[in-house]
Amino acid sequence: LIACDAPAHAQALNLAGVERVLIAKPPVDHFEAHVSQRALEAAIDTLRPAVVLAGHTIDSLDFIPAVAARGRHGLAGDVTGLRFGAEGLVAHRESHGGKLLAEIDFPGKDTVIVLLRVGAYERASGAGAASTEALEVDLQDCARTEHVEFRDAPAGDVDIEKADFLLSIGRGVQDAENIPRFEELADRLGAILSCSRPVVDAGWLPSARQVGQSGRTVSPKVYLAMGISGAVQHIAGMSRSGTVIAVNSDPDAPIFSAAHYGAVADMLEIGEALEQQLRRPRS
Repeated sequence: LIACDAPAHAQALNLAGVERVLIAKPPVDHFEAHVSQRALEAAIDTLRPAVVLAGHTIDSLDFIPAVAARGRHGLAGDVTGLRFGAEGLVAHRESHGGKLLAEIDFPGKDTVIVLLRVGAYERASGAGAASTEALEVDLQDCARTEHVEFRDAPAGDVDIEKADFLLSIGRGVQDAENIPRFEELADRLGAILSCSRPVVDAGWLPSARQVGQSGRTVSPKVYLAMGISGAVQHIAGMSRSGTVIAVNSDPDAPIFSAAHYGAVADMLEIGEALEQQLRRPRS
């Protein structure tokens, strides 16, 4: 743990299987890449671990590659699975837009750093008996940036992070003229309209409605993805959804690997069918 109030959070890591919680107090109370880099380098020098795990997050990407490069360690990012083979650690991650699963090994590396995709593993649980120890490292002179303030991105007209039901559309919507149809459909379904990055990049919907690593992370009870291929960045933003329903004309679209239910169909045709169903008078 690298934080000014690290001792206050140590108990949160005292889980089954954890032997020691190392804490380091930085000179600043915000994330600073150079501080985290030095702390991790000190931990590796002290403990000589075979494997270092970190989340595949924006903060980790800001300093983990530097640690690996300076220490000449093995490195793999966006990893979804790990196993030990005859030659040591093997990491799994998606390749070619999720159509292939790549296996990465690290010959000749005593220490390997792995960035795990958020949500790839279940949250750890169970009480532990870990000790809490201070990491012997001087972090006082390594901060190189000054934190000015935090600014939240404009919330826009809706907050998709709080929605229980999201109807999310992707490039399968084809044209800006089709957006109002799905806005109305979402409203009639009791959902909030969200989207993938191509829709925002095209200027068809504001960034406040984007789901993904470069957008918002959402966890609705129901996530209906229509015309979304399922790039890893998008799946990372909706992987905590309760029930995922996917509609895509490509049967090999990666979104189906994250879906509980799916339909191989054109989203415009499915949208029209839903509209017709909703127009029918109730008996």
